[in-house]
Amino acid sequence: MYSAISYLCKKTLKIMEKLMQRFLALLEGTDTNFLRDQHFLVNWNDRMTAIVGARGVGKTTLLLQHIKLHLSTRDTIYVTADDFYFTEHKLLDFAEEFHKMGGRHFFIDEIHKYPGWSKELKLIYDYLPNLQVIFTGSSILDIFKGSDDLSRRVLLYKMHGMSFREYINMKHHLSLPAYTLDQILSHQVKTPGVEFPLATFKEYVRSGYYPFSGQASYMERLLQTVNTTLETDIPMFAKLNANTAIKLKRLMLVLAQSVPFKPNYSKLAEIMDIDRQTLGDYITYMEKAGLIKQLYDSTGGVRGLGKVAKLYLENTNLAYAFSQDIPDIGNLRETFFFNQVSQSHNVMASARADFEIEGKTFEVGGRKKGNSQIEGLGEAYIVKDDIEYGFGHTIPLWHFGFIHSSASSVIT
Repeated sequence: MYSAISYLCKKTLKIMEKLMQRFLALLEGTDTNFLRDQHFLVNWNDRMTAIVGARGVGKTTLLLQHIKLHLSTRDTIYVTADDFYFTEHKLLDFAEEFHKMGGRHFFIDEIHKYPGWSKELKLIYDYLPNLQVIFTGSSILDIFKGSDDLSRRVLLYKMHGMSFREYINMKHHLSLPAYTLDQILSHQVKTPGVEFPLATFKEYVRSGYYPFSGQASYMERLLQTVNTTLETDIPMFAKLNANTAIKLKRLMLVLAQSVPFKPNYSKLAEIMDIDRQTLGDYITYMEKAGLIKQLYDSTGGVRGLGKVAKLYLENTNLAYAFSQDIPDIGNLRETFFFNQVSQSHNVMASARADFEIEGKTFEVGGRKKGNSQIEGLGEAYIVKDDIEYGFGHTIPLWHFGFIHSSASSVIT
């Protein structure tokens, strides 16, 4: 019996060593020169933390940077949930063995690829009170729904792509601060060290939203990321068959070529040859996956969201990725504004202009945009592209890329 136990211990140590070697190799190649805002917004001391976000926004790098800067590899391990090891072994068993060997910090990447993840996380939380668990997952996941109650156990953060301010800081090695919406509207944005902000802004709009910006074949990698989301992530989460991926890709192309537009779901369902309910489900999955955004009107009041006023792509880089030519400039301007501001504010459609935020009205356009659409609307602003400085109620579009990002934490 002793020899059998010894054999199992040795086998466990060998497996642990292999996983540790993979982890250390990743850690060695992790650059910590630039840290995303999310790094400073996450409460890294909580017992169980979830960081969800669209594919490609930098969740893995965020974990590895935190480990490299703040933790010891003597009591920390990082694993990916789709590692071959976990096809035959349970996360719970691994966590228990790691804990017995003195482990204190357990990082799990891509938890959505592990069947039954919520039940085992719940058991790890309940059985191993001294083991901290931080995991990432697809933004499609609903952490707090399902058969296993994680609502009182998990601190949840949603991670987005880079803001324009983050892109400038990364590109120019700066530490420019963020501003509140009121500070932006009162012309307080300052960018010392940035000689040509408009030129940098155009770079960002085309290829600056994802942290792999600046790498070779950016658009090809972005399209690959979208394809994987449509072909694998959504069907896996929603338990859809393989043919669904074809329909999702077709829908993505239709939406990308039409945005921004007021959706006619009946007509769109007819084009896609699917029923209206299924179309609604597909659009919801695509929004959660970080591919599109729905802009609602304000008719819902306190009872909830109103009707969908317009559909947009989630960010401007996607518009370039799916366009055979230069995307419509009006679409890019509205998409940028909606994307940046909605990460920290509730943005609604305006009956007279483009957007409404907390009683304030915003009309987005080029440098020649007039004031006619906001006359008589109370607190209203013209947001202009291609201008470097604002005045009065005219605000440069790129300034909204400096708005305070939100930790997007949810405690239920």
